[in-house]
Amino acid sequence: MWKRGSSSNKIWTVTVSPELQDRTPLVMVHGFGGGVGLWILNMDSLSARRTLHTFDLLGFGRSSRPTFPRDPEGAEDEFVTSIETWRETMGIPTMILLGHSLGGFLATSYSIKYPDRVKHLILVDPWGFPLRPTDPSEIRAPPTWVKAVASVLGRSNPLAVLRVAGPWGPGLVQRFRPDFKRKFADFFEDDTISEYIYHCNAQNPSGETAFKAMMESFGWARRPMLERIHLIRKDVPITMIYGANTWIDTSTGKKVKLQRPDSYVRDMEIEGASHHVYADQPHIFNAVVEEICNSVD
Repeated sequence: MWKRGSSSNKIWTVTVSPELQDRTPLVMVHGFGGGVGLWILNMDSLSARRTLHTFDLLGFGRSSRPTFPRDPEGAEDEFVTSIETWRETMGIPTMILLGHSLGGFLATSYSIKYPDRVKHLILVDPWGFPLRPTDPSEIRAPPTWVKAVASVLGRSNPLAVLRVAGPWGPGLVQRFRPDFKRKFADFFEDDTISEYIYHCNAQNPSGETAFKAMMESFGWARRPMLERIHLIRKDVPITMIYGANTWIDTSTGKKVKLQRPDSYVRDMEIEGASHHVYADQPHIFNAVVEEICNSVD
């Protein structure tokens, strides 16, 4: 918890294996509309040998929902500052930083500003990297549910339809994203995960409004990270993990390598996984991330 002006912000945090302090901790940052609960298939495995921290981004889940700046740079800086303030408050000197989707974009921005704190940057299907192509034929089509949400909402915030739906919201999540229930079937036989996602997004749209300020349309960032990734210090290693069936542009990994010729950059695809790699193929994902962590210490 920390003060910002006259108000205080809280970051909802889950820490596993805090007693394992002899290795660099792993910090996992969720994507748009998510929260700590979506890492449930990964927490046990990835905390077996080191401390694992997950938190709800400012403006999402159970964290505080302040008013963000309305410009893309200001909104991004607010997120990054909140991550650094959280790190200071938690007393974490250095970390292995993993971000999924929007979390990958913000983890990269954080690493540009605070490279001393990052031992290895792991980007999982990161959002907001490529420049928007001028040729429409080069644009990879997003899944139907993304297009449906975008067309329904027009200029409103991306998840406004969930809040308007009220008590029908969890059913709407299940209808738009039945795949989430399947992904977490080993843990939940009922609609727990649909209800969790609904309640993560049924409150004041704080982080959501910030995301809207940062995006040009759902798949593109106003300030693409490919234009800035060279600013991360050369000695920060980067691994990029994609789902082989994702709607995110997987060629970004190759382009990052070209931007960082004197640095460690590894990119890989996990077969049988789409955008939510960590939930589609959790065993393979956990093994890959554990291997990366073991390479640090």
